[in-house]
Amino acid sequence: RVVEPAPHHTLLQLCFLSRRIFVLGIGFFTLCFLMTSLGGQFSAKRLGDSPFTIRTEVMGALESRGLLRRMSDMLEMLMKRMDILARLENSTDFHKGDEARFPLDRFQPAAGLMERIQAIAQNVSDIAIKVDQILRNSLLNGKGMEGRRDQCEVPRDPKYPDCAGKVEWMRARWTSDPCYAFFGVDGTECSFLIYLSEVEWFCPPLPWRNRTAAVPSPPPPPRAQAAFQRDLARLLELIGTGKESLSFMKKRIRHLAQQWLRAARRLEHKLEGRQRDQKHILIHIGFLTEESGDVFSPRVLKGGPLGEMVQWADILAALFMLGHSLRVTVSLKELQSHLGVPPGRGNCPLTSPLPFDLIYTDYHGLQQMKQHMGLSFKKYRCRVRVIDTFGTEPAYNHEEYATLRGYRTNWGYWNLQPTQFMTMFPHTPDNSFMGFVSEELNQTERQLIKANKVSSMAVVYGKEASIWKGKEKFLAILNKYMEIHGTVYYETQRPPEVPAFVKNHGLLPQHEFQQLLRKAKLFIGFGFPYEGPAPLEAIANGCVFLQARFNPPHSSLNHDFFRGKPTSREASVSSQHPYAEDFIGKPHVWTVDYNNSEEFEAAIKTIMRTQVDPYLPYEYTCEGMLERIHAYIQHQDFCTASSLPPSPKTKSRAMQSPPSPLALSPNATHLVWSPRAGRAPQAWPPVASLQVWLSQPQHTCTETCRQHGLVCEPTFFRFLNKEEVFLQLSIACDSTEYEMNHLYPAVAENVRECYLQKEPLLFSCAGHNTKYRRLCPCRDFRQGQVALCRDCV
Repeated sequence: RVVEPAPHHTLLQLCFLSRRIFVLGIGFFTLCFLMTSLGGQFSAKRLGDSPFTIRTEVMGALESRGLLRRMSDMLEMLMKRMDILARLENSTDFHKGDEARFPLDRFQPAAGLMERIQAIAQNVSDIAIKVDQILRNSLLNGKGMEGRRDQCEVPRDPKYPDCAGKVEWMRARWTSDPCYAFFGVDGTECSFLIYLSEVEWFCPPLPWRNRTAAVPSPPPPPRAQAAFQRDLARLLELIGTGKESLSFMKKRIRHLAQQWLRAARRLEHKLEGRQRDQKHILIHIGFLTEESGDVFSPRVLKGGPLGEMVQWADILAALFMLGHSLRVTVSLKELQSHLGVPPGRGNCPLTSPLPFDLIYTDYHGLQQMKQHMGLSFKKYRCRVRVIDTFGTEPAYNHEEYATLRGYRTNWGYWNLQPTQFMTMFPHTPDNSFMGFVSEELNQTERQLIKANKVSSMAVVYGKEASIWKGKEKFLAILNKYMEIHGTVYYETQRPPEVPAFVKNHGLLPQHEFQQLLRKAKLFIGFGFPYEGPAPLEAIANGCVFLQARFNPPHSSLNHDFFRGKPTSREASVSSQHPYAEDFIGKPHVWTVDYNNSEEFEAAIKTIMRTQVDPYLPYEYTCEGMLERIHAYIQHQDFCTASSLPPSPKTKSRAMQSPPSPLALSPNATHLVWSPRAGRAPQAWPPVASLQVWLSQPQHTCTETCRQHGLVCEPTFFRFLNKEEVFLQLSIACDSTEYEMNHLYPAVAENVRECYLQKEPLLFSCAGHNTKYRRLCPCRDFRQGQVALCRDCV
């Protein structure tokens, strides 16, 4: 077969097309080379700035002008090539006869690319002009600065002992983070000292800097007053969209909206028009950011852990209903924007004072803030509130102590006040109890539930198949008396861990799960998950909660789940849900030994005969949570420095502490605040609620206070960390020492040695040692609201 030669005009078209692509390619790659070469010599001063933004410390004036000349030559070459292409297009009629074969729309992308190249080239030309202007101005300013260089010597001021060391560091490392250039550091001694005196605070102000005379600042305007909200629509807008976790939270808020509104009206009436300053609050949910992995969002629809999201939804609703001004972030970029983080790697302080009175975040968010706030993190960390499901004990929080004593974990050593950590349940008084809410039932709903209860129906607590593994013995006994229902997640086939006699509904939406609980008589736990919200929801819907007793109690010493968490939980996790066991109890909560089949079976028989009403502790109602958070916002202040106990090196006869304001109780068993102590100090909780008890050697202060119907109050430790308190309790001390130890103040009675606490951050209700009897500060509490004393609202 003979191949016919291609027509002449077709060859021309192909030739021209190849040439056009070639010219466009040369122009495009020339531009890329131009931008790359310039981007390598210039560095951005701000995030998002052009790569041509000048950085004067890297480039001298002569180098910059040479670069401008190369920029101009390359631009001229690019424009000439584009002009040749345009003339070629005008001189040919290659489009006219063959539009059907080579339609115009095939060349539109190339034409669009050429337009973009022209636009970019024009922008580059404009930038070159601006760079030249900047260089001219900087040269003029540089001449003026030369006269100051001799004055920029490192000052020797005893008030600023770290100044010289910081200047030395800046000399060696100022290019390590672009944020220094953002604040004007250019490699000169003057710029170092200006930065270290005006942005940071390690050096004294330079006398020759233009500083206006200090004038008395006007008093700040009165703060806006918080008013209870009536419409949650604005909150739903603030939360945003784009994540399954956010959708879950918004759905929960909408579902409980009427209960929040009724609770807000009741609390508003209770406060009787009391003045409340409106706080500016940032809520940064760190575990939902992409940088932390956002492991929760993909698991929302697969039965993943929802307890954290339930709590965050309720925190958002409570803060909003109380009338505070909120900002909500679930991304690192938003966090940086709201805080005013300078561009760079996080070594510099914020660009302006922190605009928020409070920041609610989690451990992930706390780490992100520390990485990006520089020195400002230490300055403003007193405003942070950390939502911490299982709590952080003081021994793990204090960095030096945790390192020396082996308490370091992946999550501790933040050196915050322990009450800045806020937990899901009140299991550790060292932290503040934040909590969440469960749905309340009206009287009609309560009667309907009682009428429709099926006494032979049980629901198993556990959405993951692994929880059911090895539980065949318990399930077989339970199956003799009750119909068993499960809500275990599966995609294609029934999990083999779930026996065939169990009616598995799969993962249920929240409202369907509630309906299941309203019919069931028993909600049974197999030991995991720990301390979730589901048992409270079950009890609120009229179920009896049956759980296993742990012997010995689970802790970081014997159970993998607690290892790595900043809490030992010694002797406190005696069951799957210690709060339900300790604060609710029978008839709503039964805690039995699952290893004893007879005890387990007898409990099931008794539960089937027992009639219980739906029950919800007040602290887990919307009103209870609003009341608690209101009290925290009004009274907790971690930014006011508290007085430290005198150290053993400074204590002397001339510096003896004033007499103890405590007095022996009428029955001589403990100490109370003396009515003759004069004016009570400003403290929250009020000191009138204080009682001082001496623990037994094997007991923590948490256990000691609970034995007397009280709760341990760590903020009161400072009032009893005195040698006189031992004498008031008839404890003879042959010696008294100040040391860092989370068990102090305490006495070793066998050797008559007394110990006082040297580090206030280590005051702790947790911990015990058979060697010591501890001094324990206890307080009363409101019925159903353990976080607050009787006079704390």
